[in-house]
Amino acid sequence: MASGSYSGDTEPRRMVRRPAPALASRFRDTGPWVKTFQNSYDSTLVAFQITILGGLASPDAVMSSSSNPAHSSVPVSPSLEPLAATAHIGSDPGGVGSRTLYMLGLAALVGVAAVPVAKVLLLLIGLITHLSFQGRWDWSMGAPGHNHLGAWVIAVPVLGSVIVGLMARYGSPAIRGHGIPEAMEQILLNRSRISARVLWLKPLSAAISIGTGGPFGAEGPIIATGGALGSLVGQWLHITPDERKTLLAAGAAAGMTAVFGTPVSAVLLAVELLLFEFRPASLLPVIGACSAAAGLRVGLLGSQPFFAMPALPWPQPGALLASVVLGIVVGLAAVVVTRALYAIEDGFDHLPVHWMWWPALGALAVGLIGWWQPRTLGVGYDNITDALGGSLGLGALLVLGAAKLVSWSIALGSGTSGGTLAPLMTVGACLGAVLGHAVAAAFPGLGLDPRMAALIGMAAMFAGASRALFTSVVFALEATWQTSGLLALMIGCASAYMVSGLLMRETIMTEKIARRGVRVPSAYQADPFAQARVADHASMQPVSLRASQTVDELRTWLRQQGSQAHQGYALVDDAGRVVGVLTRRDLARPGLDPRATLGSLVSRVPVVVRCEESLHEALNLMTLHGVGRLPVVDDGDGLTLRGMLTRSDVLGAWRQRALHATQLGH
Repeated sequence: MASGSYSGDTEPRRMVRRPAPALASRFRDTGPWVKTFQNSYDSTLVAFQITILGGLASPDAVMSSSSNPAHSSVPVSPSLEPLAATAHIGSDPGGVGSRTLYMLGLAALVGVAAVPVAKVLLLLIGLITHLSFQGRWDWSMGAPGHNHLGAWVIAVPVLGSVIVGLMARYGSPAIRGHGIPEAMEQILLNRSRISARVLWLKPLSAAISIGTGGPFGAEGPIIATGGALGSLVGQWLHITPDERKTLLAAGAAAGMTAVFGTPVSAVLLAVELLLFEFRPASLLPVIGACSAAAGLRVGLLGSQPFFAMPALPWPQPGALLASVVLGIVVGLAAVVVTRALYAIEDGFDHLPVHWMWWPALGALAVGLIGWWQPRTLGVGYDNITDALGGSLGLGALLVLGAAKLVSWSIALGSGTSGGTLAPLMTVGACLGAVLGHAVAAAFPGLGLDPRMAALIGMAAMFAGASRALFTSVVFALEATWQTSGLLALMIGCASAYMVSGLLMRETIMTEKIARRGVRVPSAYQADPFAQARVADHASMQPVSLRASQTVDELRTWLRQQGSQAHQGYALVDDAGRVVGVLTRRDLARPGLDPRATLGSLVSRVPVVVRCEESLHEALNLMTLHGVGRLPVVDDGDGLTLRGMLTRSDVLGAWRQRALHATQLGH
């Protein structure tokens, strides 16, 4: 039935150009907030009535129409602009706009605040370490191994773990673990909301755990604390969950920067493990936070590599070839380490005692191993420096790496508070150095420096365990300033990454929350719907109805169509301009006058999409307005009907993409 002239008892209505112009693109990646917005929108729809007088009525027009009975009012969809403005949604959340500048400023403040927070944690660790092992008041970072406690050293980690267990039981269970998986879970399930108690309980518990000999790094708790700081700032301010996620990631990355002075790898860590996206709106604030934290750190501590080591020569082709084998072996070790850690955690789950006491049981092993090998106690950043610098012999490397691995795995598996980065780097550096010595002895012609092998092992262990590939490569460069190792690091980390991906579905960061049913994104790709034009997938020869037709005429025509009739049709005036959408449900209203014109049945402003807009924008419109079809209008005037896009058309586009992705040889 072709479109024809508009006639009837009601005034002609001109189509309103999308209740909120280009609003669909404003809701990209807003996550769970969309559902809240939709509920608010639905309730607002009931309360508003707007008069259509050649376009969407202004508030003044609404007021005048209510006082003038000559103007007929019909309930329609209100403009979404007020709600969108309240939600602070920019014209393109994925790009750069005024909102991005606002978030950049907030993130920079979070980054500045993360530095003193990190400093306080390090001071607490130093104080508790000196009080626990040397019995003196000193805020500097101490070495737990330098003590004269004898066998009494076994009791120190146990006492500290009892305190941590009590804090977790009666304070917040969220302080258990190493922090990054917990932050992931809050981002994916809780709209990036972290409890305020975590902000002080996490660093305090970590300081007690590490300061009493726990074989952990300080970076994990600081990352968790910085993330909690960013989340709390986001909860105090009126921002969306996506923006709160950005502040959480910014705080976490700034915390890592404050410890190691590695801003670029901290940004990459946020992208690979926390943001689950790569877009300017979230990336720039994280960069701002890390830059602010790095600048403040340089002002306070100076600029020097965190792990100082002698300058390394550029690797020869033979050494690069050895890097592949080295990465594969370390990748296999990373898989073994991850599985062993969670096997130990499963073992603690079966103990017939409350989880509050598990850290104390794990600390008993920490104390025994620490009595035998004192270097395994505490943070152990000096162990990494020694392994990278080549000052440890082959036997010392083997013993230190194995002892640190066993001590850390049991302690973390027990559920105490501590980080994973430093222990993994210790084990990886020791393993890499051992392999480097072996290769140098067996194949001296390859020219592999054992110190370069230690550097590769350190980075590859983290790459294989966490699958944060770029973070691992860049961190090793920033923390040591060994730019000569770039290519060898990339090859070794990529090899470990590949082995880990082949043998292990989850990672050391995601296994815990995956067991709770949380699906963690593992790949980023461009949205195919954002690249598909509406005109390429819509029906561009739609059957339309004239607004002047009567209900009886339409029912007669539908009976003639039989099974070929559609569920909904665009309603046009005599100029071919869209005035509404009519569905079979509209014709099923009780008490409908058969003589009524179809135009009088329109109860909401038609939501339309232009030919050149993307399927992503069309999907957003369908979701926000609860419709299953959209009239496609001319790009020029935004009024003339050109086609119809349905949910089936969108699914067809997805099916076409899925088929292309599975075709071989084309």
